[in-house]
Amino acid sequence: MDFIIRDAHQQDMPQVLNLIQELAVFEKEPDAVEVTVEELIKEGFGEQPLFHCFVAEVEHTIVGIALVYYRFSTWKGRSIHLEDLIVKESMRGTGIGGALYAEVLKYAKTKGVRRVEWVVLDWNQNAIDFYEKSGAKLLKDWYLVQMDKEGVNKFVATL
Repeated sequence: MDFIIRDAHQQDMPQVLNLIQELAVFEKEPDAVEVTVEELIKEGFGEQPLFHCFVAEVEHTIVGIALVYYRFSTWKGRSIHLEDLIVKESMRGTGIGGALYAEVLKYAKTKGVRRVEWVVLDWNQNAIDFYEKSGAKLLKDWYLVQMDKEGVNKFVATL
């Protein structure tokens, strides 16, 4: 399978959004995606980009993405968060996911960060096995905590 890994461009964002929506279906949250192509362009390619995106391309079609952004750890300093690594379902098992993952880790090394982190669903055993085989550690004694927009609004209203 011939593919290339490259930095994403603004014109790639419709295909990137399609992959994000495909991931939402895979993760059993088909209606959860709210981001738009316009937001992806504005937030990823504006004066102060909030993320960096790599794409995997086969015959001019984007079949995978890895989207990362900087975080700051009070213990480690600057780190990178891998928000999503997505490979089109029909292209899984071709090495594209591993190539995107390697690109993220090479990017992290060139940026001099002390940590790369991400989350994985507890039922996604293929991903868990892949990450553990690569040397990543799963921190099973931590909980992911989130508060959505409605929760923020309710909380702030009580202040």
